[in-house]
Amino acid sequence: MGEFSIGDALHQFVNKSHLRNGLRAVQITQIWEEVMGKTIAKYTTKIEIINNTLFIYTPVGPLKNELQYQKSKIIERINEAFREQLIHEVVIR
Repeated sequence: MGEFSIGDALHQFVNKSHLRNGLRAVQITQIWEEVMGKTIAKYTTKIEIINNTLFIYTPVGPLKNELQYQKSKIIERINEAFREQLIHEVVIR
């Protein structure tokens, strides 16, 4: 049996378990302001990841339009923050 650090063992466990999606859901809410800025984060009511799709909820009409134009940039920024190709699509509601 090989030796693993606790961090490596936890990383492997999370990657193989169903906890990964739950952790991503928590992480996206934590990094949203950092990735998108304070103004957008302030007017965003909910962020969630379901099946590689990022759902962004906002009651502000002009922000919805702006986010529609920035979908590819949002995907790029979020994937860069997670250091993996996690998000494939963005839905604004």
